[in-house]
Amino acid sequence: MLEPAAKLKVIQRIKRLVMKHHFSVQNVDLAAWCKDVDDHIGFLIEASGDKSFEERVHQFLSKLKSSHTDFYRADRNPIRPEHAIGATLRSVNFCQAERWMFLNVFEDGPAACAGVIPGQLLLSVDGVPITPPEVPTFAFGVKQNLTIGLPNNNQQTWTATVTIPPMKSTKPRLPFVEPKSISFRILSADVGLLKVAFFPGMLGIRFSGILDAAIETLKSQGCTRLVVDLRGCLGGSLGFARLASYMCPDRIPIGYDVTRRRQRRGYDVTELPRVRMPNTRLGALYRLAQFSLRDKSLVLLTQGLGKQPFHGKIVVLINECTSSAAEMLAQFAKDTKTATIVGQKSAGLVLGSALFDLGYGYKLYLPVFGWYTPRGGHTEGSGVTPDIEVDVDP
Repeated sequence: MLEPAAKLKVIQRIKRLVMKHHFSVQNVDLAAWCKDVDDHIGFLIEASGDKSFEERVHQFLSKLKSSHTDFYRADRNPIRPEHAIGATLRSVNFCQAERWMFLNVFEDGPAACAGVIPGQLLLSVDGVPITPPEVPTFAFGVKQNLTIGLPNNNQQTWTATVTIPPMKSTKPRLPFVEPKSISFRILSADVGLLKVAFFPGMLGIRFSGILDAAIETLKSQGCTRLVVDLRGCLGGSLGFARLASYMCPDRIPIGYDVTRRRQRRGYDVTELPRVRMPNTRLGALYRLAQFSLRDKSLVLLTQGLGKQPFHGKIVVLINECTSSAAEMLAQFAKDTKTATIVGQKSAGLVLGSALFDLGYGYKLYLPVFGWYTPRGGHTEGSGVTPDIEVDVDP
């Protein structure tokens, strides 16, 4: 258990990092927030046990009113369903009771490999009943038994055993089981389906290669109309800019990001550097070197990939679990009218983030820059509203 002196050091480092880096579109008074923390320092450090300490720190972080904000031990267990078993959940009313329904199930993820499909109900985990609003949690490196109910009136149930791999990654990010980024197929003679669960890699070079191969395969099979399925997409990195580039022929702005430092100083969007996502590792190294010496606020452009056979005939699917970079892509497609957006309003979790080491095994996840549309709008806290609202039916 962490000693009070160690807890105090962790809290002090959190305050310093929040004051220096935290980005908010809510105009939160960070000085007042720090004073509130100081006024309740006894409440924080006198917590009995690490779990209670972590819960109390979370109470104060929630007052920052920002997405991409977290505090956790580096070896954290348990974790949320979408980060562990590759499935998102929705609360539904079934047989006059609230139940968890599987909403999105990522291809080749632990849940999918156990036979789980969207629309089924999660009734218990390892024999312990789970009902909303309690969110089921999972652990790395274990097998867990899920009791699954079928969405009918026969009260049929079965057991799915999910195998969650151990967390071995040392990458500076939140701990989670990375889903398969892209799956695709031809739905009919000329309609292609491209489903994206995650945009991996800091600069999206690896994702771009996978995407290019998928697009070429679909085109070779006669795809002239395209469905881009972003339902449940966890977001990720700059790879979304490559997909945006396939939606229009020219080089145009996708949006712009602003750091906390530039936000405080003030800025003119027209004076921000205009940057394309690099196509190669060499280009990525050049961009990293370029922006390591200056503020990282910039306007991100599409890459100008030219005319595609499906231009003007693209549909993008979103829902309440579509977040982060996937929302940036959906908002771009909606604003430029390069696609029709169909589904449910997205999560509204659109901030750029960074991970900081606090010592004593703790990490702090903070938003460090804001993302805006070319006209200065943002979807943080509000989400992307579909052009055509359609819900799923269990």
